[in-house]
Amino acid sequence: MSRILPIVTVLLVIVCLWYVAAVKLNAAWVYDQAARAETPAPGFSELVGLTMNQERPVLPTPHQVGVELVKSTLGMQVSSKKSLVYHGWVTISATLLGFLIGTTAGILLAVGIIHNKAMDLSVMPWAIASQTIPILAIAPMIIVVLNSMGIQGLIPKAIISAFLSFFPVLVGMVKGLRSPDQMQLDLLATYSASKAQTFWKLRLPSSMPYLFTSLKVGIAASLVGAIVGELPTGAVAGLGARLLSGSYYGQTVQIWAALFAAALVAAALVAIVGLIEKRTLKRMGMAR
Repeated sequence: MSRILPIVTVLLVIVCLWYVAAVKLNAAWVYDQAARAETPAPGFSELVGLTMNQERPVLPTPHQVGVELVKSTLGMQVSSKKSLVYHGWVTISATLLGFLIGTTAGILLAVGIIHNKAMDLSVMPWAIASQTIPILAIAPMIIVVLNSMGIQGLIPKAIISAFLSFFPVLVGMVKGLRSPDQMQLDLLATYSASKAQTFWKLRLPSSMPYLFTSLKVGIAASLVGAIVGELPTGAVAGLGARLLSGSYYGQTVQIWAALFAAALVAAALVAIVGLIEKRTLKRMGMAR
């Protein structure tokens, strides 16, 4: 109970502030309608009621977002193009493929950097520099180039997703592979252990906590990349497409519902990685 209470308290404060902000931001429309109809300005209680149930509010209220989220997930068939489950699965597919590509690239580059001084001096600076490029700027370029090569659909979004996810995996894996202290390395050297044996017996097991920490960041970044990849493609499916269509038609409630769906998907993916981490480290005798 002592752990849950602070979380509930913070959540209630956020919801209360959200309602206050919604009333303030949506009040302008109510006053405008009253002025057009040449009727007296509504009182406070009437104003609150009118601002909380607008069809296209500037800021939807929490209950509007909740109703839309439930309606778009549980109230529709999964195969419906209005269902957030359908759009969510499209985005998750690109996320998982991009995460797989990014994780593989990050681990392989980290292994190369650890064993090759030239790669350490050349690859790492370029990897850092790549993350200074805004993803919104590079995503359309990637899509145009791949489209010219006849590559469309899931792959371009997955590559953009991988672009964001590989870096935290690379940094975490390099840190983990370098985590064994010199005494441990010297001990293996006294047994004439080869580089491969040192890697499999010492470096790789030592890197697991660092790897899983970076995987949690990477899976969340991968989801962001998949959503961003859907924006410039004119995609008709995916959470990014849902956000885009909502912005075109001023459906702010739809936009916020899609945002919360993306947040829930990210939380679920991070939780799954955390569960795998716990079981893996427990089997390795490294449970924390």
